Amino acid sequence: MKIAVKNFRVREGEKVNLKKWPTGTERYYGSKKQYKKMLRERIEEMSALQNLLYASNRYSVLLIFQAMDAAGKDSAIKHVMSGVNPQGCQVFSFKHPSAHELDHDFLWRTSICLPERGRIGIFNRSYYEEVLIVRVHPEILRSQGIPEELLDDRKIWDQRYRSITGLEDHLYRNGTRIVKFFLHLSKEEQRKRFLARIDEPDKNWKFSAADLRERALWKDYMKAYEACLSATSRRHAPWYVVPADDKANARLIVSQIVLDTLKDLKMEYPKSSAQHRKELRALRKQLEK
Repeated sequence: MKIAVKNFRVREGEKVNLKKWPTGTERYYGSKKQYKKMLRERIEEMSALQNLLYASNRYSVLLIFQAMDAAGKDSAIKHVMSGVNPQGCQVFSFKHPSAHELDHDFLWRTSICLPERGRIGIFNRSYYEEVLIVRVHPEILRSQGIPEELLDDRKIWDQRYRSITGLEDHLYRNGTRIVKFFLHLSKEEQRKRFLARIDEPDKNWKFSAADLRERALWKDYMKAYEACLSATSRRHAPWYVVPADDKANARLIVSQIVLDTLKDLKMEYPKSSAQHRKELRALRKQLEK
C-alpha cells in the first residue's frame, strides 16, 4: 500500500493544533509478516540509495526525531535504519547539556555533530529541545549563562525559532537536506507503555519518577510543540507529525518519508573521464598478466 506522506507534513506557515492531528491512522499492513516484508523492502531500497549518497558526495541528510517519552524514537531509528551502512550513518542522542556545552550558544553542541557530505546524520532529540523542554521549564534558561537583558520571555522563543530556521536555511544552501519527525503519541498510549515499563523487568531501566513528573506537564508540552512546529516547518526543512500509537505503522511512515527524501535528490554515481578509463584499462592489463 502506498503511504501518502504529504498527509503528515506540516505546511509552511500552518498553525498547528495537535488535537486535530491523529495519533493513530489506518494500518498500512495486514499482518506482522506483511509489516516485516514492507519494512525490509524499504530498508533494502534505502540502503542502495545511501550507497549512492556516499558515492556522489554532494548531499548530506539530517533526520531529527522529537517526541514525548515512550513514543518510540529509539525503536524507530533502530528498525528503520537497520540496513544502512554504519560507515555512512551516524546517530547522536542529546541529553542534558554538560557544563562545557552550556558555555556555548544553544546550537553549538549539535552543530559539531552535523553530517558530512555523503552521509546520513540522525539526531535523537536535538536543538529543538531548547524551545521545547526549556520552554516548559524556563528556569533552565538561568543555567545557560545568557545575559540578563536577553532573557525577555516575550521575545526569546521567537528569537530562538529565527536562529533555528536561519541555521536550517544555511544548511540547505550547502547541500544538507533536513527532515524532522514528531512522533505523535496519545496520553493514554503513553500511560500503557509506562505501565509496561514497570511490569516488565527488562524495561524497568526505562522508567523513573522523573518521567511521571514530565507527564503531569502534558498540556504545557503540547503547547510548546504546537508553537515549535508552526514556527519552524519549512518547505526545505519540513516537520512530519507521525501517528505513533501503532509503532509498526509509525516505522513504515518514517521509512517512506526517508526513502522519498533520498529519491528526490536524483543522485547518480560519478562518471569516469576518458583519461581515467584509459588508466583503468592499463591497470587491467597489468592485473591480467
